[in-house]
Amino acid sequence: MGASKRSRGRNGYRYYDEEALVRLQRILLLRELGLGLPAVAEVLRNQTDQASALRAHLAWLREERERLARQARAVESTIHQLEGGGQLMAQDMFDGFDHTRYKDEVEARWGREAYEDSDTWWRGLGAEGQKEWRGRVARLIEDWRAAAASGASPESDTAQTLAARHVDWLGGIPGTPGYPEGPAKGYVLGLADMYVADERFAANYGGAQAATFVRDALRVYAEREL
Repeated sequence: MGASKRSRGRNGYRYYDEEALVRLQRILLLRELGLGLPAVAEVLRNQTDQASALRAHLAWLREERERLARQARAVESTIHQLEGGGQLMAQDMFDGFDHTRYKDEVEARWGREAYEDSDTWWRGLGAEGQKEWRGRVARLIEDWRAAAASGASPESDTAQTLAARHVDWLGGIPGTPGYPEGPAKGYVLGLADMYVADERFAANYGGAQAATFVRDALRVYAEREL
């Protein structure tokens, strides 16, 4: 990722210039998201506006801070109830753990009705249904990661089987464009691009390289089947 610009003072300390320090901070932030070094290098090459990239990351960090604070309060409440013999309330225990953190983003991308439909569906699943759904997503992501690591091509049977599972999963969520017949081609292609463009989604799949594999496989599937 290039050598850092630095000099050594009389006291033996190394002094880095501003550009090198900002670059180092961005690398550390991206590594915190779970990106490997090749993916970090790709992000740095593609996002040359340092201030803009850091503003986006700062917004995400603030969202994470609030979410983690809510989770901490929920766990503290659970401990208090367990030790005091009080009644556990599900709505208190799982504050900070649900999908509502993406409310504004979903509404901005696909409209308020899309969010409301998916939110009603999600809450209607109940605790067991939500647990099962999360497990399904986790297995799908794990299989995507394994396929990407294996070196399979986006056109391979392995990748296309995963793409079919992925589209089937998307099609089961009310509020998605095309529901209930199935997700619209444009929606799938848009999501596929977002998996690479958005660092948060890329991190889910193991970094930019794996996310690119997922995107390309979904593109092939969408062009063939949708």
